[in-house]
Amino acid sequence: MNLGNCPRCGKLYALNFRDVCSNCIKEMEQEYQICVDYLRENKGTNIQELSDATDVSIKTITKFIREGRISIENAPNMMYPCEVCGTLIREGHMCDSCRHRLTKDLASAARDVGQKDNGNIGGRTYNALDKLRDS
Repeated sequence: MNLGNCPRCGKLYALNFRDVCSNCIKEMEQEYQICVDYLRENKGTNIQELSDATDVSIKTITKFIREGRISIENAPNMMYPCEVCGTLIREGHMCDSCRHRLTKDLASAARDVGQKDNGNIGGRTYNALDKLRDS
């Protein structure tokens, strides 16, 4: 049996598919139900209002949205923070600006690596394997 500390409450528990202890799973389900009930009554709410009214953290509400448990399809004001800069978004993990910057940085890093290895990314590894094969 694998044991771990619950990241939410810190208690020791038998590891399961949810990565939190059974008590925290129950609490999260109660928080989810509170959020859903509030959203049914207040369709125009935003994430801050939902958090304030239900005492459920924005992080937890965001998790519910990303898991698809809370749908923002019919909630025009419901957005959650970008994981990088905190700008409110309606889909994915990053806003367009952060996604563009990351793509640009990755392309730049790939070019830099390509120039160092004369266009052969990871060339040293494959050269070493070729030398072993030729021996």
